[in-house]
Amino acid sequence: MKTNRRSFITKTIIGASLLTNANLLTAQAETLAGLKKSKKINITPNDVILFQGDSITDNGRDRNNKNVNDNGALGYGYANLAAASLLEKFASKNIKIYNRGISGNRIPDLQNRWQEDTIDLKPTILSILIGVNDFWRTKDSNAINTPEQFKKQYQTLIQQTLEKLPNVKLIIGEPFGVKNVNHVKDDWFPEFAGYQAACVDISKEFDTALIPYQSIFDQAERDAPGSYWTTDGVHTTMAGASLMAKGWLDIIK
Repeated sequence: MKTNRRSFITKTIIGASLLTNANLLTAQAETLAGLKKSKKINITPNDVILFQGDSITDNGRDRNNKNVNDNGALGYGYANLAAASLLEKFASKNIKIYNRGISGNRIPDLQNRWQEDTIDLKPTILSILIGVNDFWRTKDSNAINTPEQFKKQYQTLIQQTLEKLPNVKLIIGEPFGVKNVNHVKDDWFPEFAGYQAACVDISKEFDTALIPYQSIFDQAERDAPGSYWTTDGVHTTMAGASLMAKGWLDIIK
């Protein structure tokens, strides 16, 4: 009897583990497919494009510089590279591009500054990349924000945005972690996948464009190790910033 019970428990644990891994693989497959299926964003005359998020978007920007289409105001990461390409490609359309990412931000931080840093700018295209700090601070401190809380807060943020900017075109970036580079260890997964899945669900719910950054970096590691693309598993090198910018530009018509 004891042997049978032990065998049952072992099989249950293994089965749960396999199910978790299967769910993770399914989520990764969905985001990879999203790279080709994502809703496309059309650039129109006088568009106002806003990049929002955390340090990955911030990337050393001068926060005192509020100028539009400005190198210092756009930072040194993917937002700057994507903006440069857009400004060159759509030179005749008089587009304006801002970056309001702030290092360390989580969803609650976005909520606290959303009116001034988003709504008041009246973007016609809004790109959001958030989530890694919601997981990271939950993991290493008492600033707990579970995937369920994160999803609910994100939904509320999008709903409030659409109430005030009903015609805004939304782009959601999937938070990512490049494993075995400094901070990002195997134990990030599958827990971190819950935050990624929340972003995918929200993108579907609100019919936004989706950039599957995790899949983009996973594919890039076939050509070079994770340390080539990121400095610590989260923050990008020059090559990683270019990779992200290309992923972002892929959803632009």
